[in-house]
Amino acid sequence: MSERRWCAIVVAAGRGQRFGRPKQLVELAGKPMVAWSLETFGTIVGVSNLVIATESEYINVMQQLASTYAPHVTCAVVPGGETRQASVRAALAQVPERCEGVFVHDGARPLVRALDVRAGMRAIRPGVGALLAAPVVDTIKVVAPGSARVTQTLDRSTLWAAQTPQFAMTRDLRAAHAQAVRDGADVTDDAALLERSGIEVVIVPSSEENFKVTHAFDRDRAEVLLRDRVVTQRSSA
Repeated sequence: MSERRWCAIVVAAGRGQRFGRPKQLVELAGKPMVAWSLETFGTIVGVSNLVIATESEYINVMQQLASTYAPHVTCAVVPGGETRQASVRAALAQVPERCEGVFVHDGARPLVRALDVRAGMRAIRPGVGALLAAPVVDTIKVVAPGSARVTQTLDRSTLWAAQTPQFAMTRDLRAAHAQAVRDGADVTDDAALLERSGIEVVIVPSSEENFKVTHAFDRDRAEVLLRDRVVTQRSSA
């Protein structure tokens, strides 16, 4: 893993209607939300490049945040697309050829840990991708479309909640995106694109703290956890 060069893609597009501005720029524990991920990736050996996909009007803001929080990583910022998949595809086009590996992360997951990212990086090779995930703790019911009738109860011992980053060899992820364009397929994450292209995808266990900030209560929870993390880091320094 240490010999392979990596590019981190951060998807930070979206208007953030629930927060009145792009949620990736909402302050958490003294930093913009996306800055936490940028800072984490900037500390990981092997990550030489960073590509951020964002709204056109925030390109300069994201470039400045990358310079501040990941100063030793070469960064490019690109306009996001109409969908998450389109945003990742635009970012992939800017990944330099020297980066054999790539991982894609949601900018709204500020609590990702470098330890877990490194584990994901170790898991991949040509033909094999990976994603961070946590075991599902709730019992999941399948409901008939347009009704409240339960049709099936799933075995939660086989279920995992997908997180990001999601990891692949750059060549494999580009091929998966190209195939999706040809097929007119639009899916919710990059692991699904890898799966449908025939790439084996493996789970890398992660913490439930690596949740996506979607609602105000998620923001409040992230604020508390990040402040606790800062206190712990200061006391152990």
